[in-house]
Amino acid sequence: MIHLFTSQQHSVVESPLTSLPAPHTSVRVDVNLKRVFDFGVALMAVIFVLSWLTPLLALLIRLESRGPVFFKQLRTGCNGRPFYCLKFRSMRLNNDSDTRQATAGDPRVTRIGAFMRRNNLDELPQFINVLRGEMSVVGPRPHMLLHTEVYAQAIDHFMARHCVCPGITGWAQINGYRGETTELSAMEKRVEADMWYLHNWSLELDVRIVCRTLGMWLGPQPNAY
Repeated sequence: MIHLFTSQQHSVVESPLTSLPAPHTSVRVDVNLKRVFDFGVALMAVIFVLSWLTPLLALLIRLESRGPVFFKQLRTGCNGRPFYCLKFRSMRLNNDSDTRQATAGDPRVTRIGAFMRRNNLDELPQFINVLRGEMSVVGPRPHMLLHTEVYAQAIDHFMARHCVCPGITGWAQINGYRGETTELSAMEKRVEADMWYLHNWSLELDVRIVCRTLGMWLGPQPNAY
């Protein structure tokens, strides 16, 4: 059990899940229970989805542009340790993929890449990261190393997000805080949402976030580009 916080904190995000219990005064994340949940979900995703989807997407990716099927990028992980976050490659090969976020109408994005991004398919290889123990199914999203350095200086508690493994989805994402961030205030809201999640963690909350995410993945997301 890892002790995270000792002071009371109130919800900062309104969402369809706000019927959850009030914030605890002393929060503990059961990392063993969370790891069992993560491993089970990730294993099912790899067996029942990635096993057949990867060859299909690999063919389409290779037909449209040269380069590898997978894109890996150093991101900030648990306790600030960097790791290679995996994605299906959605862009043409370029020199600034480690410093520039994708934007609306980004010319680097391929046609199959745009389709994958709209439908959240490019993130699916991160279930491999989960199996490796580098990520969690649910948690704060990992950022590029450069962004971590900038936001750690600008936003209070930013590095506190890294007391757990980063997630494929999270409380911030299901509340609309995803995609490109052009203003510091937008990232501050994400951090607030992440801190709310950490302060209110439970296995039930993770299950609800996963269910909510699956519902959202059935349709394209406005900030996925």
